[in-house]
Amino acid sequence: MLLHDTALIYGRYARQSLRSRFALLFGVLTPLLYLLFFGPLLTGLPLGARGSSWQVLVPGLLLQLGLFGALFAGFAVIMENGQGVVERMRVTPVSRLALLLGRVLRDATVFVFQAVLLVLSALVMGLRAPLAGILIGFAFVALLTLSLASLSYALGMRVRTPQEFGPLINMVSMPSMLLSGLMLPMSLAPRWLDVLSHFVPFRYLVDAVRDAYVGRYTGPHMLYGVLVAVGFAALSVIVGTRVFRTAGA
Repeated sequence: MLLHDTALIYGRYARQSLRSRFALLFGVLTPLLYLLFFGPLLTGLPLGARGSSWQVLVPGLLLQLGLFGALFAGFAVIMENGQGVVERMRVTPVSRLALLLGRVLRDATVFVFQAVLLVLSALVMGLRAPLAGILIGFAFVALLTLSLASLSYALGMRVRTPQEFGPLINMVSMPSMLLSGLMLPMSLAPRWLDVLSHFVPFRYLVDAVRDAYVGRYTGPHMLYGVLVAVGFAALSVIVGTRVFRTAGA
């Protein structure tokens, strides 16, 4: 029943996404602008990491796509809550876990699709990376989306208006972007900033994907990245499911 319910919810929101093709393409616009206007500035610079500047920048942009897109996913559930859509769903026999999983799996599908477009554009601009590393990057984007979208929906169920939701998300997203080394490796930062960045879980995902893009699939960066990504996803889904079960009850 869980699989059936999840597929039902996933199909509903996937059809909504397909009806808004412009939004699908528009979501990848900001990372593409970084790729076009910021990427060439890094060419030939010593970035303190293995691989080319594209192998440093593109993994960060992939995770930036998941970070910002998934964190703001909760806006949709605020609108649905106000219209009574969520409450009507919760009085049906559909599993509360399915109500969450259907939504976050749709989000993961959308952002992986956008990640594919981003990587194809980067390949045209000069990115060279092993296929296995590129696929690993997509897997990390999916896990990050699963985690952050779950937490975003949970927050969206708790707040009443978008005016409350937006500032809270901005308070989380900006420090996370700066301290995780999305744009540049944190090895370039002062020692105190590098140490501080280790308390941001996204740092481990960025390091793991950058290793994958240079063909390094074993080592501490990959190990920590997988453990953090899987653990964070599991915890986030548990929190999100509990909120869907209890909010407003």
